[in-house]
Amino acid sequence: MVPTTRTMIRDLLALHLSQKRMSIHQFSIQSGINSGTLSRILSGHQPIAMNHLERITKAMDLPEDHFYSLYVDECFFFSSPTWRRLRPFLVRSAELGRLDCVEQVVQNLLENLVYAPMLFEVAEGLFQEGLWQAAELLYKNVSVSEKYQNSERLALCQYRLFRIAIGDDQTKNLQAAHLFECYLDRLDEADQLDGLKHLGHVYGSMNRWHKVDELAEKMLQLATLRYNLQRQSDRRESNEKKTEKPLYFYILYAQLIRSTVCEELGDYNSALDWVSLYMDGSWIQEDNEEVKRTVAQFQEWGTANRLLYRVMAGQYEVLSEYVEYISHRRDEIFIALYNIILSANRYDWNVDSILERFASYIPYRTYSTEFGDYNRQVMLDQHTQFLAEMAAYCLHNERKEGIRFILQSLESSARINNESNVIKCVDLFGQHRNQANEEENEQYKVQIGAYL
Repeated sequence: MVPTTRTMIRDLLALHLSQKRMSIHQFSIQSGINSGTLSRILSGHQPIAMNHLERITKAMDLPEDHFYSLYVDECFFFSSPTWRRLRPFLVRSAELGRLDCVEQVVQNLLENLVYAPMLFEVAEGLFQEGLWQAAELLYKNVSVSEKYQNSERLALCQYRLFRIAIGDDQTKNLQAAHLFECYLDRLDEADQLDGLKHLGHVYGSMNRWHKVDELAEKMLQLATLRYNLQRQSDRRESNEKKTEKPLYFYILYAQLIRSTVCEELGDYNSALDWVSLYMDGSWIQEDNEEVKRTVAQFQEWGTANRLLYRVMAGQYEVLSEYVEYISHRRDEIFIALYNIILSANRYDWNVDSILERFASYIPYRTYSTEFGDYNRQVMLDQHTQFLAEMAAYCLHNERKEGIRFILQSLESSARINNESNVIKCVDLFGQHRNQANEEENEQYKVQIGAYL
């Protein structure tokens, strides 16, 4: 039953023509809409198409989304819903940030489950365009409609929702990862590889290295299997779903991750074994510029890491060579500084000259690789821990700026919800509070207390 109290766009258009004393013909010229079409719209014999809505709104000199809420009524209450009108309306609503209209359309459409695949297709387009808030609404609603189905579409919705949910808060990231993992094996193998990579980043940002290794091992096995099958059948242009990166990338990347896990666990010999594997790209069948760039990037990382692992193992004599190597690779300098300060605190080294040389890399910034920016969550966590290590280094050398680094680390810890680093900072302050006078201590206690 049509609600009689609802305002219709055609009524407002008629009022506009009356107030402006314009004829249909005059408005037709102004809007670019055929006068016969306008007449049928005004008489209620033709529904308003999306392109007509845009032209009417522009001709009335109103904001583009002025009639959007009313247009939802037009599509569902005053005419039969048609995908030809609703699809462009959904997309444009998303682009203009009208999530209220997106939500209304979705709620009405999913009364008929035949629309679920169509909404999923729109969500995929919005996701690729970076319109993640609107895509999230669609994925959530499609997931609800498919909750009793063991479908790949449901798994894909959960994968996209996981990607959208990942932010700076580590607790929320962990919850999103746990929820998504239940659906990982239902994905197409191409999406599984990318899912494993993103899950690894989440767990790595929280230093859950055994879990990271488990995911990397699974990635390595799956990527190797798919690559060997591809090579044996020589299916260069198959209809199989493609991964974000070429298959050989996931093999090398999984080996790099496993090397990092060994480093974090203090097993530098095993880490070096993995380095030898990901530096060797001779087995890659393809021969193009992308392969050459990829292999070159992994070889560069491997060269740096071979030096780094010796530094981490306490070989001070390698430090200068490592510093000189990374000094020519600006996007690697912060990661190098982080590991250098770790080693300095572990082995009681003086690295003042290195910190002074690269002082501009101490504040947080984003860094890129051949494959795009470094993962934000991992880098935020590393920078938070780096500030705590800087505090420990300064305080050990009886420098008051160590307290400043504690406060910076606490602020960053609070932002990403890293409780373990908060505890570390508080312990550091407790150990070195004697370096400040009583008045300063009280001031610092108040500041630190704000993060507890």
